[in-house]
Amino acid sequence: MTETGATGRLRVSVATLNRLLFPHPQDGTPLLAFERTAGVLLASAGVTRVRSKPFGGAVRIVNPAPLQALVGEVVFDSERSKVEQDFRIVIAPPQWEAVKQFALQQLGTPGGADLELGPQRELDEEFGYVLGRGLEPHQYTSRPAGFVIENAPIATNNYNARGQLTVRLYQVFEVRIVDEGLAAAMWAVSERYSDEELAKQMLADKAGGGRGRTANLLALPLNRVAEAYLRLPPAKRYTVVTVQGHQLHESVPAVLDGVDVPEYLRL
Repeated sequence: MTETGATGRLRVSVATLNRLLFPHPQDGTPLLAFERTAGVLLASAGVTRVRSKPFGGAVRIVNPAPLQALVGEVVFDSERSKVEQDFRIVIAPPQWEAVKQFALQQLGTPGGADLELGPQRELDEEFGYVLGRGLEPHQYTSRPAGFVIENAPIATNNYNARGQLTVRLYQVFEVRIVDEGLAAAMWAVSERYSDEELAKQMLADKAGGGRGRTANLLALPLNRVAEAYLRLPPAKRYTVVTVQGHQLHESVPAVLDGVDVPEYLRL
């Protein structure tokens, strides 16, 4: 299996997205948690961007043999995807339908052995990064909440594959935090830093020789987020939307019930 930045091909991203909910520590209001990330757009001018997206990440390929039978050699979109065995591959466009059906069958079958199932690994890794500790199984519940498919290719701004035309398949999970101490810690982290402070941290990281990217957690009332999208016509929902002063990534509607987006096929 190799990696490539081949042009004239189609990038496929298969990932989990999580509707990650926890109760407000004081009044129990349902809060939707996001991974809030800051990145450098123009280091020389100190130009930064802070956006928040659902927790989640690429599904891992456990057994590549069935996928190889569909597409031949599995070509990853980047060296990092190859190392991680992430389902971020490059295919010939006519192969998309077969690859999509393979992913749906695998992810929809309990006990499937060819792809990684469930949100656990990504959640544990991301909580370790934004909170400094992993997410233990007894601290949350999760249930599958369907699939979202983007069949129309769109150029990705992924750091490792920027500009590649990409189709996407998301498996959505509803994850609820049931540990009161963890819920309080999540709320405290969300309240501790503003987007501006996160951007300053990121610039300091860049100045110190880092990648110029940093992240923590943002929590917003679930009803406020849904209302912000529902106020927009469906054709304008697949974009960056600002809620309570925070920019939300275009993938956010994928985890919201009742928010129709023309670019999404929901299953």
